Amino acid sequence: MQLLIAPDGTVRGVYSQEIDLSVLGAVSTQRGSHVEVDDQNQWWADLSPVNGPRLGPFPFACRQQALDAERQWLETHWLTAAAHV
Repeated sequence: MQLLIAPDGTVRGVYSQEIDLSVLGAVSTQRGSHVEVDDQNQWWADLSPVNGPRLGPFPFACRQQALDAERQWLETHWLTAAAHV
């Protein structure tokens, strides 16, 4: 789990259950994407909640592949971009 700590002490990261984030203080969780299946049983990762693209369906034949692509995109583009704000 990658966490970005801003100079004001704000912590930002892609949610996972690896650690109890409440030990860091008040927690505010917001949706960063939607991972859904279409009528051809292909998976998509829609990152529009963070102004990102829609990823998929190829090669997302299963949900885990879409979840992995979602996390990679969020950590590479959304989390990294926050470091430069």
